[in-house]
Amino acid sequence: MSIEDDITEKLQTALHPEHLEVINESHMHNVPPGSESHFKVVAVSAEFDGKLLVARHRLVNKILAEELDVIHALALHTMTPQEWQQKGAAPQSPPCMGGGKQ
Repeated sequence: MSIEDDITEKLQTALHPEHLEVINESHMHNVPPGSESHFKVVAVSAEFDGKLLVARHRLVNKILAEELDVIHALALHTMTPQEWQQKGAAPQSPPCMGGGKQ
């Protein structure tokens, strides 16, 4: 199973999200083709109701503790269903500025 699949499965099981996107953004960085090193997660869950952003991120980091030992970067966009209705999308990731990626 890929790291992307592991992340997806663990977040589905733990958060029961209304919406979940796990995006491998490794291709945007100076890494070998097929790498799984940089991920963006958009998670919409009632589990985040009443939690500050830092608490939401700590929860996700705890769920993905094993994966965080092997990946380089994880961008988190954690929203309640109400926040998702208002925003409707997560921001685009900026282009990589380091590592010699041209």
